[in-house]
Amino acid sequence: MAETEPLASTEQRRITRLIRLKEVQHRVGLGRSTIYRWMAEGKFPKPVQLGGYAVAWAQEDIDDWICNKREI
Repeated sequence: MAETEPLASTEQRRITRLIRLKEVQHRVGLGRSTIYRWMAEGKFPKPVQLGGYAVAWAQEDIDDWICNKREI
């Protein structure tokens, strides 16, 4: 019998696109300093470390953040 994962587990592992700072800035309309300050204050999603100094954000995290801001 083949081993299968439950549907919820598959959804949690959904692969999302990683986007770099320039695209994040364009999507949210904020500058670099504001994004990093809000990250430090816990008001903005944290990026994923790609290696060295390179970071990117999960597109899904940014989309969720934008959606939550629209609801306020």
